[in-house]
Amino acid sequence: MKFASHVEEIDISGIRKSFEGAGPGAINLGLGQPDFDTPDHIKRAAIEAIEEGFTGYTMNLGTAELRGALSEKLRRENGLDYAPGEIMVTSGASEALFLAVAAVVEEGDEVLMGDPGFVSYAALARVAQGRPVSVPMDERFHLTADAVAERITPRTRALIVNSPNNPTGSVQTKEELQALAELAEDHDFALISDEVYEHFVYEGEHASPALYSDDVITINAVSKTYAMTGWRLGYLAARGEALENMLKVHQYVQACASSISQRAALAAVSGPQECVRDMKEEFRRRRDVLVSGLRSMGMDIAKPQGAFYAFPKVGDGDDVAARLIRGGVVTVPGSAFGSVAKDHIRISYAASMADIKTALGRMREIL
Repeated sequence: MKFASHVEEIDISGIRKSFEGAGPGAINLGLGQPDFDTPDHIKRAAIEAIEEGFTGYTMNLGTAELRGALSEKLRRENGLDYAPGEIMVTSGASEALFLAVAAVVEEGDEVLMGDPGFVSYAALARVAQGRPVSVPMDERFHLTADAVAERITPRTRALIVNSPNNPTGSVQTKEELQALAELAEDHDFALISDEVYEHFVYEGEHASPALYSDDVITINAVSKTYAMTGWRLGYLAARGEALENMLKVHQYVQACASSISQRAALAAVSGPQECVRDMKEEFRRRRDVLVSGLRSMGMDIAKPQGAFYAFPKVGDGDDVAARLIRGGVVTVPGSAFGSVAKDHIRISYAASMADIKTALGRMREIL
């Protein structure tokens, strides 16, 4: 059996690799998954959907009710005017990212992305037979228009922006996002905006690049916001031909997102939001404890403004991550996220306060 060369060259995620070698009793600060349970009103909506027999296919775009609620959510929270017919429900933000890249990238095309950046972006560019192009972030881990402009070529087809950012926790300013959106529009390439951490901003505020250009594909999900990672429910919003071409791919690789998860997502986005605020405040408390503990060990770390990751500078990130795993603390080396952050590790504070404090104690002994 032969395999496609552009798939064979893709490596297994460095995040998953980081878990290897962790023994029993290890504290996992490597996985980007809220440790909270899905709120009860969301679970009840899913149970009711099953009991009502709402278990068949839905429209390829998703149910009209959910897309209507997402349209209102985007207007209310993001200031974006997308009609329900300009929104597609997907099986997680991961599928939405794949659809966006697959719809705009041809063989040999280039996809720009911040470095360090989420592990999926480069892999998805290669799956589409494109070429990932790393754009080094500045000292604050912000992606600047000047840095992006230096790497634009006639083969540039997309720029992926992620704010709040994984792995660094940085949050782009409105002015930076506007400059990036205008740059993409001026050079006629797509801006793909990954906004899955939008509700976890502790300093500053979240903004959507689609405020400044129609050439933006906005991607989001209920996964992080409502502790629904396993429900696999994401969505994207885009104009005209962009949505139509992504729909072509979606209907053949996925058909539709889970009907049950769509009912649950409807309850999530249109129901009470106190659960989101409570999670955010708990993440803030955990962040402050983690950052204080890391600084007490002499680590160089800026306080992350968003998401739920700390990204301290530790020297040789691969070596430090390996030592920590052997000592019972799972983190992810910075090399998993690109070429410019090999002297960092990513630490997730989507873990209990007790686990964070225990992990800090182990790290002091190990390091």
